[in-house]
Amino acid sequence: MTSEEKFPFWLEHAEYDLEAAESMFQSGKWVYVVFMCQQAIEKLVKGLYLLYLDEEPPKIHDINRLLSKFEGKLPEEVGEEKVQLFSDLGMYYLNTRYPEYKRELYLKTSRQVAENFLKRTKESYQWLMTLSPLKDSSGSTLPT
Repeated sequence: MTSEEKFPFWLEHAEYDLEAAESMFQSGKWVYVVFMCQQAIEKLVKGLYLLYLDEEPPKIHDINRLLSKFEGKLPEEVGEEKVQLFSDLGMYYLNTRYPEYKRELYLKTSRQVAENFLKRTKESYQWLMTLSPLKDSSGSTLPT
């Protein structure tokens, strides 16, 4: 299977996770909104990793570290605002692996915080989609 054939797997899962973030927002599960935002961005970046490097992405969850492996090949720079967002999202991945942080995250993640993360994630998600080398004549990413 080629990288182009594998990309839709990552894209489908990223889209699913972004939809799950929206569902979690509707149900008031603020920490899980941000966790699913992290998952959506991570999976989309792993799909791009596959396309740009033609190799399987490593089993890591640090979005900025993944991006750093192929950032020099991107048509534009990853701005500081996105780097900060991806770093902040990483704190919410820890939620599932380190239960001692769970209480702290629950206390500091309000509706406003979740809404802000969701908005910024959607914007960054759309921007990441524009970086896909798989485009049709309209500039839209091809699902293949």
